[in-house]
Amino acid sequence: MRTSVKLGAYALGLVVVFGAAAGAGRALGPEIEEPPAHHAAEPSTAHVPGGLQVAQDGYRLTPITTGLSTGDAEPFRFRVLGPDGMPVTAYTTNHDKDLHLIVVRRDLSGFQHVHPTLGADGTWTIPLAVDTPGQYRVFADFQPSGSGGLTLGVDVPAAGDYQPRPLPAVSRTAEVDGYTVTLTGDLTAGASADLTLAVSRDGQPVTDLEPYLGAAGHLVALRDGDLAYLHVHPTDERSLSFAAEVPSAGVYRLYLDFKHDGKVHTAEFTAATSGIVVPRPAQSAPGQSAPAHDADGHTHD
Repeated sequence: MRTSVKLGAYALGLVVVFGAAAGAGRALGPEIEEPPAHHAAEPSTAHVPGGLQVAQDGYRLTPITTGLSTGDAEPFRFRVLGPDGMPVTAYTTNHDKDLHLIVVRRDLSGFQHVHPTLGADGTWTIPLAVDTPGQYRVFADFQPSGSGGLTLGVDVPAAGDYQPRPLPAVSRTAEVDGYTVTLTGDLTAGASADLTLAVSRDGQPVTDLEPYLGAAGHLVALRDGDLAYLHVHPTDERSLSFAAEVPSAGVYRLYLDFKHDGKVHTAEFTAATSGIVVPRPAQSAPGQSAPAHDADGHTHD
């Protein structure tokens, strides 16, 4: 028998043997299935509170100024880049402004609510200074034309010796510039809560507040810990009534801007959802005074 014939017969024998073994395996036990092909995980659709991201939906907050002044006000410049990578130059007006800029230190002190001006090249500019050194969160709250509203955030430092301040205790009253502001209502995690604020001076209700940003007042809420920026909507633009929906249990800082006698004032509150206890600030050592968390010096424009 020729060598080629022998090899062919040998190969055929191997096929028969392995085929029989495979059949026996299927008969004696379950067939082992191939693992499913790996697919990339779908992106999460969970809602992310505003201000936690520097970019969203193709838009990016891009600071040009890389530090904040603790002395004289210096120009702070930034741009919003669109999905095409170019500076956005067309915006939809909300609350009387095309863009609201919120600046606050990471310990939730030094709050400012200002309104920069937009240049033809898409650069926003505002003279800006902060009271104390530290890391600040800068929020841009805006709506590009033809798109939905966004709040983007980025950290910008103010050089110097950073001395963090403790978060003030939960309180329903705040004092600012001779005014007393009282908060009614409680935050509820995951649900809308009705908050009402009342302004008084010298023990008498202030009933002639001037319109500010298209309403009787403007309320911003920031979550302690990560500074999530929460939209708080007025339920009645003629009064200081708001609907606030916080996404999680925790502690929040509320900032109410209101206008009276031609000047804008900011009242600040610490509020917590049910069951959350906020430790009281540590007492200062004898002969020392704790820095005021709500010291005047807010900037409005």
